[in-house]
This record gives sequence, structure tokens and C-alpha cells, in this order.
Amino acid sequence: MQRTVHTPDGRLLAVEDRGDPAGRPVLVHHGSPSARHSAFYRPYVQDAAERGLRLIGYDRPGYGESSPQPGRSVADCAADVRAICAELGIDRLATWGHSGGGPYALACAALLPDLVTAAATLASPAPFEGEGLDYFAGMSQDRVDDTRLFVTDKAAARKKLDRDREEILAMSPEVVARGLESTLTPADAALQVGAGEVLEFFLSCTRDGLAPGGQGWWDDKCMLMPWGFGLGDIAVPVLLLHGRQDVLVPPGQGEWLAAHIPGVEARLLDDVGHASVVNRVPDVHAWLLEHQ
Repeated sequence: MQRTVHTPDGRLLAVEDRGDPAGRPVLVHHGSPSARHSAFYRPYVQDAAERGLRLIGYDRPGYGESSPQPGRSVADCAADVRAICAELGIDRLATWGHSGGGPYALACAALLPDLVTAAATLASPAPFEGEGLDYFAGMSQDRVDDTRLFVTDKAAARKKLDRDREEILAMSPEVVARGLESTLTPADAALQVGAGEVLEFFLSCTRDGLAPGGQGWWDDKCMLMPWGFGLGDIAVPVLLLHGRQDVLVPPGQGEWLAAHIPGVEARLLDDVGHASVVNRVPDVHAWLLEHQ
């Protein structure tokens, strides 16, 4: 069911849920860039149905059908999740996020202990200025260049992001597959390039998110600035999954998070990359149920 949630500051959030309305709610934070529909990849929905889970996805501000929130921080998502829970009549829920959705799942774990029972991240980035972290170690050169451009020249970075958005909207799945070859591990390639249905689904989610413009993607750059909360404030159970072959968010970032999240259960996975880690979503659902 699709819904529109009004935030206290007058914005609109596009929210969608699937599964048993009476099932245990699990809110999914999509990647960057993407949209709420990425929560409903068919294997996720099937697994959730078998476990009695209710999957909830929402477009972060500026993506898809949600109002923009220029200048937002990672921590600001907590207020939006609280508004979503109030609208849906939810008083407790679990949450997970893949890639760019990971920091937002951690924000909810830190800032909404009265709502969030447990959280999980898959290939989540670490804070850009994390103490003792070599942020770029093991990262693909394209990602390094984009990050450094944002840090040194935001005007140029915004122009590049807008160009990249136009290219994504015009790309066919075949072109996307060829472009990914340099950053995908063999495990990723088997998931993304070898299965056209998978690539086409996630490309459609990215296009949905970027359709209204690039503001949501641009504002997600807040992950490269202070997050607005401390990882040490997290008091709920957290599961961290990270592939050792990830070159988009290198495993050193997962290791850094694992060392700074209190009580985290960290699983650093051999022969897993940035995309193929999503094969572990059923493991995430099982773990969240164990920690309700």
C-alpha cells in the first residue's frame, strides 16, 4: 500500500509497505541514489512473507515522490522515521539499510531507541572523517575522484552529479552493466551482470529516485559531513555485514564501524562485494527476528 506522510515541518514523504499488515514491521533505507521500491526486490518480499514481516520503504527527501530537504544531515532521517511510524500506527520496528542507506539505519538505532528494536547494515560507509580511518584505502578510483571533488569543489561536484544523473536516466541495462565491470567482483558480476532481471530492477529504482531531479542524491552527500549523532550512543543490537571484495565501500570502512558500534555483531564476508552482499538479506531478516 502506498501512502503520503506529512512531516511536522510541512514536507511530504512517499511511503510504501508490503506484506502482512499485522506482521513485524521492518523499515528499509534505500541506497544512494535509489528509491523506496528497492525495498521490494522480489526475493526480499518472498522472504519477508515467509517470516511474517511487513516491509516498509520510503523515498528519502528529494528522491522520488518525497519533498526535498536541502541541507539535511544523516541524523535528520530519525524525525522522518518517527513521522512514518506515527502515521502507520507503529510503536516498535526493526530497520536495515544497504550501502548509502546504512548510515541512516544507524542514525535510527542511535536516536530512536524507543522505536527501533534492532538495526542492520549491508556495505555501509563509515564517517568520512572517522578517527584513524583511511577512508580511501581499497576504493575504486572513480569513487575516490568523486569524493575528493565534493570535498574540494562543491560547485563542480554538483555539475558532475547532474551530468551523471542525465546519463543514468538515458542508460540501458546493457550499458550500465558494461560500466560496472571495473568495480564489480566476480560475485557481484554473477548477481548484477549475469542476471538482467536483477540489474533492470535496481536500475528502475535508481531512475525512480532521480526522476524529479538530483537534489536527493546531492543531499545524500551529507554522509561525507558530520552525521549528527555518535555511534557510541547506539544501545540497540546491530548487525553489520560487509564484503571483503567491496571496492565501492571498501572493507576497511566496515571494520572501522565494527570497532566503534557498541556490541555490534560484525560479519566480514569473503568472496562478497558491494552488490552481492544483498544476497544476505534473508540472513538479516532472520537476525532481526531473533533480536525483536
